Amino acid sequence: MSTINDLDDFKALDPFFRIIEQGLDGLADGDHFFDLLAEDVVFDYIITTPNYPRHVVGRAAVADLYRPYGDTIVLDRCHDLAVHHDPNTGIVVLEYASQGQVVATGAPYANRYISVLTIADRKVTRWRDYLDPDRRLRCSWVALALVDVVSQTGLPP
Repeated sequence: MSTINDLDDFKALDPFFRIIEQGLDGLADGDHFFDLLAEDVVFDYIITTPNYPRHVVGRAAVADLYRPYGDTIVLDRCHDLAVHHDPNTGIVVLEYASQGQVVATGAPYANRYISVLTIADRKVTRWRDYLDPDRRLRCSWVALALVDVVSQTGLPP
């Protein structure tokens, strides 16, 4: 059972959750994406869209940030997973891609990501996220959609 309530609120991100769970299988403990995260996990969005929060602290804050995604973007699949793990440092690098659609327009959404995670005590304690800036620029409408998502959370950009 997840530590985050109302997991149905996150259905639009299920493909993302599943690929991360797959990538961390055997490296971190938890049945759901949110359970893999330490309570005080630190997320840094290094290369991201304009007005998106750059720094988010805490599992609950990450859930608050992700909760309204289904109003804006729905992922159909995540794929092309590559996992690079250094057991001496606890660093895991995940490379993956996503495909989906923008809810308001039906326009396709696709992106590639690199996530650099730190694992300690079998939980993700730090997450540094990078998305493909060329795709971000080509899909400026996605940036506008994400601004809308962020505005719903009340988190600072």
